[in-house]
Amino acid sequence: MKVDLFIPCFIDQLRPETAFNMIKVLEKAGCQVNYNVEQTCCGQAAFNAGHWNDAREVAEKMLREFDPNRNLVCPAGSCVGMMRNSYDLLFQNSSYHNKFKQLQKKAFELSEFLVDVMKVTDFGSILTGKATYHDSCSALRECRIKSQPRELLNNVKGLELVEMKDCETCCGFGGSFAVKNEAISVSMAVQKIENIQATGAEYVISTDYSCLLQLDSVIKKKNLPLKVLHIADVLAQGL
Repeated sequence: MKVDLFIPCFIDQLRPETAFNMIKVLEKAGCQVNYNVEQTCCGQAAFNAGHWNDAREVAEKMLREFDPNRNLVCPAGSCVGMMRNSYDLLFQNSSYHNKFKQLQKKAFELSEFLVDVMKVTDFGSILTGKATYHDSCSALRECRIKSQPRELLNNVKGLELVEMKDCETCCGFGGSFAVKNEAISVSMAVQKIENIQATGAEYVISTDYSCLLQLDSVIKKKNLPLKVLHIADVLAQGL
């Protein structure tokens, strides 16, 4: 299967190795990966800040570059949630409406694509240690992704996956929310970290690097023995 790759801004700018790991995993699953170097952003940042005209302009570019004959796979539930749900608000009664509807059916977050579309759950990945999984709000609530990443992680050799208390509670990031409501955002992150520590986990894993970036800021500030990992980085271990 030939698939298109969409890389979120956070990963492109701050964690490009995660994108390369995602390619390794998709190729292991039997996919031929295509990456359009002209791609930029899905428009989520502008949309969430209330700048819908700017978001629409960026999203239109996204739709023009999308090939409706291929699935689009993205390592972020937040970007996929934007494409599936928020584009509906941007393109109602517009010439891009039908194009959006095509993308809505073709856009997938990495873990759901591997499990639900490719039907592959074991990559022979190896990572020794104890880990807990953080449900990102966008992946969980906008894309209804819950079991897929856990199914993949449970097949990683050497990895003990334990559930934390309130695993579905927000980490406090929320894009511009973390800037506009710094005190609340930090408090939410600290609470999440306390729940992670209570499990005895060495790693915290998620589908969204934005959440991991938020958590990692507290981890580094407190000099805690925890490491954040995107699920693509975990699955690529040993490939």
